[in-house]
Amino acid sequence: MNTDQLIDKAIQAALLAGSKIMEVYSSVDLEIEFKEDQSPITKADRLAHDQIVETLKCTQLPLLSEEGIHQPYAERKNWKLFWLIDPLDGTKEFIKRNNDFTVNIALIRENKAFAGVIYVPVSEEIYVGISGIGAWKYQSPARDTTFSSIQNHGQKLPLQTKYDEFVVMISRSHRNTETEEKIEEYRKIHSDIRFISRGSSLKICMVAEGNADVYPRFGQIMEWDTAAGHAIVKAAGKNIYHADEQTEVTYNKEDLHNPNFIVR
Repeated sequence: MNTDQLIDKAIQAALLAGSKIMEVYSSVDLEIEFKEDQSPITKADRLAHDQIVETLKCTQLPLLSEEGIHQPYAERKNWKLFWLIDPLDGTKEFIKRNNDFTVNIALIRENKAFAGVIYVPVSEEIYVGISGIGAWKYQSPARDTTFSSIQNHGQKLPLQTKYDEFVVMISRSHRNTETEEKIEEYRKIHSDIRFISRGSSLKICMVAEGNADVYPRFGQIMEWDTAAGHAIVKAAGKNIYHADEQTEVTYNKEDLHNPNFIVR
């Protein structure tokens, strides 16, 4: 399969997973359990994972998912092209029923975020980006939506937005001392500063859209949480850097935790 065909399958997988998620979201019992690290998992996480795996198996590429088996590094390190998946990014937001959750599917090439699909099931918005080609946002995609149709009918990112403030994305669920220190640095530089709080990968999407200038993240976060957003924001002409704001974040490390990073 060529890149467009692979992304078409990722779009299909994200939309089907989103449908599964919404079925659970509209039910009374989310079937919440807790993993060994005490992070929550719901029926929707499992159903979305199964759906994505089933849809992408025809691509014959390796797949690493938050909710799947995490292959040992000795095996993973030889992967040149693979899927990196978060079937339901923002499980805590899903449980709170505040609508800020997404389906994240990334295509990693040579340990870098190459292409990504993020679907927002509640608002029915989809973000798609391929490095070197561009990124788009598209509303209410049909089940058979393709990358070509999104390019032709979607909004190319970044959008032509105009605002006077310096806009900083902050997490709804994760804010610590290091984050506060970084915010104080921004306050010293920018006289007019505004903060927007969102959950899941939507913070990265806001930067890709051009509706925010920066998203600083200090603290534990996994590769599958950022990979799809990274590909999209990079395709939109921006990037995700280590805290030094110069070194691009990479993937498929032996330790699957991300470093502290800045999206800008």
